[in-house]
Amino acid sequence: MGSIRSSNVKRTAETLVAQYPGKFTKSYSENRVIVKQVVTASSKKTLNNIAGYVTRYILKLESRRKKEEEETVLPA
Repeated sequence: MGSIRSSNVKRTAETLVAQYPGKFTKSYSENRVIVKQVVTASSKKTLNNIAGYVTRYILKLESRRKKEEEETVLPA
């Protein structure tokens, strides 16, 4: 079973990825530092949850891009 994140964490993470394209990476520790610099007035736990979801979201976006590239490369 995976962890369930609140919609506030998901919304904030997706907004950050959209506002700062190319700044976030697959590394949780790097994303945590960036989130702490960008987001203010949140608890440590919330910041860590946002950084974790940013990492998962980046991995999901890259997976989608690879899948789309493979579909376009293969002839129909």
